[in-house]
Amino acid sequence: MTSSPVREAFSRQAEACETLGSPFTACLSKLFAERLGNGSAVADRILGWQGDPSPSADSVPLRIAGCLHALVLDGRAPALAAAYPPHVVNDDQLWHAIEEATREHAGFILERLNSPPQTNEVRRSGALLPGFFLLGEMFGMPLILSEAGASAGLNLQWDRYAYDLGGRTVGAANSTVRIAPEWRGRTPPASDVEVAARAGCDLNPIDAADPSQRLRMLSYIWADQADRLDRTAHALDIAARHDLSIERADAIDWLAGRFAQRHAGAVHVVFHTIAWQYFPKTLQERGASLIAEAGAQATHGAPLARLALEADGKADGASLTLQIWPTGEIREIGRGDFHGRWVDWYGWR
Repeated sequence: MTSSPVREAFSRQAEACETLGSPFTACLSKLFAERLGNGSAVADRILGWQGDPSPSADSVPLRIAGCLHALVLDGRAPALAAAYPPHVVNDDQLWHAIEEATREHAGFILERLNSPPQTNEVRRSGALLPGFFLLGEMFGMPLILSEAGASAGLNLQWDRYAYDLGGRTVGAANSTVRIAPEWRGRTPPASDVEVAARAGCDLNPIDAADPSQRLRMLSYIWADQADRLDRTAHALDIAARHDLSIERADAIDWLAGRFAQRHAGAVHVVFHTIAWQYFPKTLQERGASLIAEAGAQATHGAPLARLALEADGKADGASLTLQIWPTGEIREIGRGDFHGRWVDWYGWR
């Protein structure tokens, strides 16, 4: 079959899913790469995609995967659900169920394809937590949290989860969310730290208390990763119970407003996880300048920190960096898996 950018996007997504532990989504992506043909409204839309369909741009493979999973989770497509995990079927049976679902639910799928995938991987809190503890050790002050690109804000409430970090149990012991990444490197810090206030922004925030928005978020989690689905659902429950609200705003404009406030006696921590890299380059530059300007105004009585887990072009996961002001010192304090499956902790060295 003739290669195309769309088929190449599905092939690349299949490889990524194999690496990230989702053989089902890898199989689904391979089937789309090999078998999708013109003739239906959904197929024509995907094959004629206007834009860059690749996983690093419009993420067409994850858009359609989310559409199909939403039909399964919402009970709209019983035949498709019968071909989805935990059921095991062969490739022909799965593809038949997919084709049937795309014909019967074309309107729903075509509308939903307009929106990019949106997730909120709560396991990334396992990489962030020792960074927050490190700030507690450094400054001995409560934290004011500002998360850019927060989605539903699930990593904004990291102090409401239970953790096992290389055998060290910390956090909220009775939490329904338990995070236990494979721990590599040095023993993490475990200081007492208080969250004095928290806020986040996103261009398309998820309301954890809205069933339709919950469904949307859960649908983008890969169908054969039941632990991720359960963990995210419990984290959404906690967010709803605490009335956690994320502001709909451009991250850079929002940060400017956050920096206009002074926080004497607390560390203002700006943080983001696998989000900054998706901002346009001009906004990244503006944001970096804005944070540096705020850092120049920081004092020992009102310090500023930036904690980030973002891709840096290296093959071994994402870089975990911490910068603190008023000194402006910056360190790579570790690395982590994009989905939070492992953390390699260096510390402030």
